[in-house]
Amino acid sequence: METSVLKVILNEYEIKRNNAIQQAESRKRELLSVNPRLSEIETELANISIKTAKLILQSENSAHKQLLTDLKKRSTELIKEKNKFLKDLAKDSNYLKPHFECKHCKDTGYLEKNGISTMCHCLKQQLFNIFYNKSNIGNLEKENFSKFNSNIFSAEKNTEIYKSNLSPRENIEFIKEKSQNFIESFDQPDEKNLLFTGNTGLGKTFMTNCIANEFLSSRKNRLVSDCACYV
Repeated sequence: METSVLKVILNEYEIKRNNAIQQAESRKRELLSVNPRLSEIETELANISIKTAKLILQSENSAHKQLLTDLKKRSTELIKEKNKFLKDLAKDSNYLKPHFECKHCKDTGYLEKNGISTMCHCLKQQLFNIFYNKSNIGNLEKENFSKFNSNIFSAEKNTEIYKSNLSPRENIEFIKEKSQNFIESFDQPDEKNLLFTGNTGLGKTFMTNCIANEFLSSRKNRLVSDCACYV
């Protein structure tokens, strides 16, 4: 995956995030013009947040604990008042918050936990979709192992007709097993390639699409891991 592809996607994320923040600010200005009290609540909540952060950084003592308790109590009261104000206007409690497409990463593409940044599932899916579309293989959504049905093949054994001691059903089950083993062992140096031959309508294209689908899905995380090194 080229570095430029990831940069384009992350730029799109930044635009989405900024738009969500700007729209939230627009909604807030609209409500502030209706009720100045909301502005007072927002200002006081912001001040409480700053005071709380400062207290947490200071040495802990009984006085600080009491102040933190008082600030938390006041913050709860203000939030309840703000939510009531929004409810009276038939607005959701999240009305004033940015409405991000992904609630997990807030449209950044990454999750932060314990100082470690990991790629969000939404960004993984974006990269996988690009990889998927660039494969130039069609019908992968319809032709995969979950749609595999060996019952459409005959269970009759006929060495003269089929040139095999296996029935068509047993043969296709054998091919499916070999195909799944091929996917699981693909990275092994001694793994051999598969070659499908036969007349039209025997399921060669279906089986190759099954393999492609399973292969792409199983290697999505690897693709994402490779892309992450470019950030």
